[in-house]
Amino acid sequence: MIKRESVNPCLFVLDTNVLMHDPTAIFRFQEHDIFLPMVVLEELDAGKKGMSEVARNVRQVSRFLDQLMSGADKHQIDAGLPIHALSEHGRGRTEPPSGRLFFQTEPLGKDIAASLPGTAADNEILSTAGALRARYQTHIVVIISKDINLRIKAAVLGIPAEDYSNDQVLDDVDLLYTGMAVLEANFWEHHSKEIDSWKEEGRTFYRIQGPEVLNWYPNQCLHFNRDDSLDAIVHQKRGETEAVIELVEDYRQPRHNVWGITARNREQNFALNMLMDTEIDFVTLLGTAGTGKTLLALAAGLSQVLDRGIYREIIMTRVTVPVGEDIGFLPGTEEEKMTPWMGALIDNLEVLTQTDAGDWGRAATNDLLRNRIRISSLNFMRGRTFLYKYIILDEAQNLTAKQMKTLITRAGPGTKIVCLGNIAQIDTPYLTETSSGLTYVVDRFKDWQHGGHITLLRGERSRLADFASEAL
Repeated sequence: MIKRESVNPCLFVLDTNVLMHDPTAIFRFQEHDIFLPMVVLEELDAGKKGMSEVARNVRQVSRFLDQLMSGADKHQIDAGLPIHALSEHGRGRTEPPSGRLFFQTEPLGKDIAASLPGTAADNEILSTAGALRARYQTHIVVIISKDINLRIKAAVLGIPAEDYSNDQVLDDVDLLYTGMAVLEANFWEHHSKEIDSWKEEGRTFYRIQGPEVLNWYPNQCLHFNRDDSLDAIVHQKRGETEAVIELVEDYRQPRHNVWGITARNREQNFALNMLMDTEIDFVTLLGTAGTGKTLLALAAGLSQVLDRGIYREIIMTRVTVPVGEDIGFLPGTEEEKMTPWMGALIDNLEVLTQTDAGDWGRAATNDLLRNRIRISSLNFMRGRTFLYKYIILDEAQNLTAKQMKTLITRAGPGTKIVCLGNIAQIDTPYLTETSSGLTYVVDRFKDWQHGGHITLLRGERSRLADFASEAL
């Protein structure tokens, strides 16, 4: 949401990439006015073809504009179209927009655009904004763009320019929920009078009352800073000052291994507890390379699919954004096309299928796993419903909030979704740590009783990988 402290009204000149990124952007500027240069409409028209997310967003923008212009004559268009006519599309706002939408109906700043080097479309927007500043001196004219280079050009020319910030979940990524809370050393002393404890089906619970409970979230992990005397998860919150916590299973012990895997640190132990809990339907694991996200998710999935029969199969998917140059067309079926993107799956399966039964036993195990693990593409998720599936979404930091919603709403009864990612490695254009879909769901699901999150801190891959993460 764009907010302004100045009493002067604002006129925001929108770049094409803002509308491509968020079709509802025209409803997000409260009482301020919006101006669309003609070059933006031309770029929207050029980007409407195809089945990509960007093309769908462009078509939605065109529909919004068509509805706003429905029945309007030339005089009404010149005077600005009231945006509140479609205010129901601007969700998540405290009040409907009261500004107007203006279109470029005459040449503005053509001489300036011709004299500027660089991209013609960017120059058109810059020159239009410059001309608007001269014409509307009572307004604050600001360019809104996701393009950093355009904002730099605008700053050089003395034209105010800002990033589109409505899609940002947090102001600072350091404020992102970690899923853990460190208890004070005197915690038991302050809560000893308000504690009840009991055991149920081999699990230990404590009912705790006190002011510290106010800051806890469902399924948040609790521990003391310097010892392992208490590793617990918030099982249930009862009001603002009462909660039930549950002591976690210690998966660091070999006898409690999950498909042959044991936790190597406290965070991995908390992660396995959430992955193995059938009451938690949605789990997000954040962490840098080598923290064990994929291995833990796969081990828990195989245990619950093959050993316990809770889910029918594992479905693994990820967004196909290349790190380097795109290698082009890949032949084969959907699964064969996705296989090169699933190197993490293959590598971790090699760890999980180590057996002393020789080559024949290893081959038999691999055949069994291939029948229970499916590789799917995100491109074909729309409209599907998954029943009793264990879904792993890898590299989730490269998804937008809208794409994340599309995937999660596919979950039917008995399905669990596990999202893995590292928000420090985002490859999707226009996404940042604060606007990533993974950041979005971590923040939105932290209050839900059946959602869990943990940030893995320690790399466990190798001493070489650990040193590279710190030194490079």
